Amino acid sequence: MASATTAYVVSATALSRFGQQLETLVLDAVAAARASLVHGVRMDESRDGMATTLSVVLCDGARVLLGHVGDSRVYLLRDGGLRQVSRDHTYVREMQDSGQLTAEGAAAHPWRNVVLRSLDGNPESDPHDVDLVELDVREGDRLLLCTDGLTDLVDDTRITEVLRLEDPHSAAAVLTQSALVAGGRDNVTCLVLDVIEGPLVVGDGRLLGAVQEPANIVDPAAVHLA
Repeated sequence: MASATTAYVVSATALSRFGQQLETLVLDAVAAARASLVHGVRMDESRDGMATTLSVVLCDGARVLLGHVGDSRVYLLRDGGLRQVSRDHTYVREMQDSGQLTAEGAAAHPWRNVVLRSLDGNPESDPHDVDLVELDVREGDRLLLCTDGLTDLVDDTRITEVLRLEDPHSAAAVLTQSALVAGGRDNVTCLVLDVIEGPLVVGDGRLLGAVQEPANIVDPAAVHLA
C-alpha cells in the first residue's frame, strides 16, 4: 500500500502541475505522499510501519531532476558505460562511506537490506526528506530506474549488457525476467527511459502495476489540481 500510494500521489501531482519548477514539484509531491501515508496509518493502526522507497525523474525540456529516497536505484548508461546516479540510503552504504566495509563485503552483509531513509507514515518524519539531484544528461543517454529486486540478483555487467538493447521496452522486460530467473521473489520493477531531442512528452495518466487497484491507495482523492 505504501508504494502504490506514493507512486499514485507523486505521479498525479506531477501530471496536475506540469510546467512548474522541478524542485518545488518534487518536494510538494513527496510531502503529499507522506501526508497520505500518515493518514493511512491513522485510519488503520495495523498499517503502522508501512514504508516505501521512491525514485522519480522529472524533465521540463531543459533540465532533468532526480528525487530519491531509499534503496531503489537510478543508473545512467552513456556510450555503453553504466553509472549509478542515485545514492543508497542503507546501513551498508554508510559503512562503505566511512571506510568500515568494502563493496564486496556490502554485497554479502546480513544487514545489506536495512534501509535508513524511506517514505513512511510516521507523522514525526521530515515531509521533505528526499535527495534532489540534477542529472547531467544528453541526447542518446539512457536511464534505468529499478528496485532492489533487480540489483540484489543481477550484477552491473548483465544490466549494462541488457541496457544496450535498442528498444527500451525490451530492455526493461529482459531485466525483469533476468531477476525472476535468478530466483527473484521480491518486487522487481524496471523502467527504462531514453533521452531524445524532440517535443515534451507528457504522461497519459495510465495506471500500471499495483496502482491499478484502488484498494492499494490510501485516498485516491487526495491529489487536487493546483
